[in-house]
Amino acid sequence: MNGLAIDTSTYVLGVAVVKDGEVVGEFMTNLKKNHSLRLMSAIRTLMEEAEMTPKQLDRIIVAQGPGSYTGVRIGVTTAKTMAWALQIPVVGVSSLKILAQYGRYFTGVISPFFDARRGQVYTGLYRMSNGLVENIRPDQIILHHDWLSALKDLGEQVLFVSPDMTKHQETIEEVLGKKAIFGQKTENLLRPGELALLGMNQDVSVNTHEFAPNYIRLAEAEAKWLAARQGEQKENKGE
Repeated sequence: MNGLAIDTSTYVLGVAVVKDGEVVGEFMTNLKKNHSLRLMSAIRTLMEEAEMTPKQLDRIIVAQGPGSYTGVRIGVTTAKTMAWALQIPVVGVSSLKILAQYGRYFTGVISPFFDARRGQVYTGLYRMSNGLVENIRPDQIILHHDWLSALKDLGEQVLFVSPDMTKHQETIEEVLGKKAIFGQKTENLLRPGELALLGMNQDVSVNTHEFAPNYIRLAEAEAKWLAARQGEQKENKGE
């Protein structure tokens, strides 16, 4: 089975190609550049290197979020467009689950996270079980201090992996002390090859038309628009 994996959910732009069940190529950069201008070029180059054509693909795999709203939207839109044109399924994988794969040999719990501003993080809790890294607390947005306090109560070692580690490591150490374990710098970036393998082994859950990003929360602009709309509706009703 062949697949193409796409990740633009953070500053990392990642593309991977799976051919006959094996990852045969990866393209990855960690730069503050516009993903929309570089993604298709990266896909085209990697497909050519793998000597594959789009018609040989059996599925498109995409990092579904959470992460940057704009980045997640770019990746999902590109994946859906390609899947629709090729009439093949699209499979979404949690961006946090991709990061959590670095803990596959860790005996404690794994807490991948992305900074969500205002003291919040996107995170979830994972553990290695039966050879697989499994989600044991759902991906969510939460005040990081509240999350760390909950992890402290577990009494276990926690592996933290995040591209935003420098913003949060001091706070993590203050709360968890020696219970906190930190990934190496290369383990704080999402690998497109990990995304590819996860997506190839995951069932197709929805059709391409219904597939949507997992932002976990509304974008700030959307939230303000909805709040304004609700206010207008109440005003019109005389509430």
